[in-house]
Amino acid sequence: MASPTPEPPLERLRIALAQLNPVLGDLDGNLEKARTARKKAAADGAHLIVFPELFVTGYPPEDLVLKPALQDAAHAIVETFAKDTADSGPGILIGTPWRENEKLHNSVALLDGGKVEAIRHKVDLPNYGVFDEKRIFAPGPMPGPINFRGVRIGVPICEDIWQEDVCECLEETGAEFLIVPNGSPWCIDKHDVRMNVAVSRVAETSMPLIYVNQVGGQDELVFDGASFALNAGGKLAAQLPAWREEIVTIELTRNNDAFEIEDTNKAVLDEGDVATYQACVLGLRDYVEKNGFPGVVLGLSGGIDSAICAAMSVDALGADRVHCIMMPYRYTSDESLGDAAQCAEALGVRYDSIPIEPPVAGFLETLAPALAGTKEDTTEENLQSRTRGTILMAISNKFGAMVVTTGNKSEVSVGYATLYGDMNGGFNPIKDLYKTEVYALSRLRNIVRPEGCHGPEGVVIPANIIDKPPTAELREGQTDQDSLPPYDALDDILRGFVEQELSLPDIVAKGHTAETVAKIQRLLYLAEYKRRQAAPGVKVSERNFGRDRRYPITNRFREPMS
Repeated sequence: MASPTPEPPLERLRIALAQLNPVLGDLDGNLEKARTARKKAAADGAHLIVFPELFVTGYPPEDLVLKPALQDAAHAIVETFAKDTADSGPGILIGTPWRENEKLHNSVALLDGGKVEAIRHKVDLPNYGVFDEKRIFAPGPMPGPINFRGVRIGVPICEDIWQEDVCECLEETGAEFLIVPNGSPWCIDKHDVRMNVAVSRVAETSMPLIYVNQVGGQDELVFDGASFALNAGGKLAAQLPAWREEIVTIELTRNNDAFEIEDTNKAVLDEGDVATYQACVLGLRDYVEKNGFPGVVLGLSGGIDSAICAAMSVDALGADRVHCIMMPYRYTSDESLGDAAQCAEALGVRYDSIPIEPPVAGFLETLAPALAGTKEDTTEENLQSRTRGTILMAISNKFGAMVVTTGNKSEVSVGYATLYGDMNGGFNPIKDLYKTEVYALSRLRNIVRPEGCHGPEGVVIPANIIDKPPTAELREGQTDQDSLPPYDALDDILRGFVEQELSLPDIVAKGHTAETVAKIQRLLYLAEYKRRQAAPGVKVSERNFGRDRRYPITNRFREPMS
């Protein structure tokens, strides 16, 4: 009996890019989301639908993926999803953990014809910054292309395109174009960096490249999506929007034995402060939504940090899910009371006032014997902050809303925050924003309401909050600059230490006094124990506290000036 004649390879190939927002660990929910996406791809006439890296489990799974039960569940989900392809609909390329020969891999599965047709493993495992993949995954061998309906597709996974080896191997083994599933977290200027890497691989291999990235927040990381497709000459053929889910089908046509991607819609990506604001809002929204909180509560002091956090909360969740509380004390000025009320009115949120004079007086009376004979200092000041933190946590416990904490990166860097006081909370949308960036984003939000935000247009942060000198109002006449240099100078020094790891002489050479630089270095190191106990928050910089910059708490090293 003669063998069946193989079908000729496709001359026109329609590929759906599923830029989606998985929930980590929700394997059944992610499967249903994938099935819904496949139905849309089928309606659009797609032959293949591509999902992001580790979509089955969500990314990054961290040590959760080491649980055999999770590995087994992911394998079962893939096998179940594969059966869907017994119909005449699109094949599936989906990221999943995959155990093979007692090794766990970060893999992509090709599902078609009702079964798992092929598996490819990630080769280059990132182990820097926020990534710890060598801790949990084994690297795969150098891959060859996957045969899909007669078309040879190279599937490098995320980091596999950041060096030339994997793509070079795929070119040499006959791949006709590249599809890259990604879990690539966003930080400032990340899109340009990614695009430059992708263009380099296209130039080296002379193959089109399709880049599919996930979108959404996962703990401190936020993923922007912004998936795209490049033709062999490096020309942009498709650009998906950032910050939202999107399923777009692109078409490739074979011309002279080479595929070319037809031009389709190219979204314009927001840059600069607008992108940073959107990242903070999306990160906060997904942290609240994915962890099942009904809403948020925060202290609204009349200062700029709490005001922008309130605006971000409303933009993320809507005003009806945001509860703001003013907690005045004897040092709270009438100006702050008015500013906070005006901000709450502009945002349309529930706004309550809970005076803290009685509980602070109670603490002072209780502590009087223990503190007898001592002078008032920051101990008494911090009682105010800790009382406010206790009140917010009580409201959270009673009604279930998550406390949004509001300390910026400048304050947290130098310890200008009270542990178990204003640092209380579940999540901080401005944790990775320096004070100067908080001012910039506040001015921006009064002019522009970025796409996808639920808050009102126009001025939502009163001008006086932006213009007045910042103060914690823990004592009479206090301002931040009593103990800190001006924020433009402070932030420049901190960037030198935190992001750039500059030496003291190099930072002094930027125009700062040696005394000030040495003081900031000392405060930065001393506050490490506070930062270790801080709430998670959105990562927007190249080097945030927590996932990126990991310093010891016990540390006597101080760099000399020369």
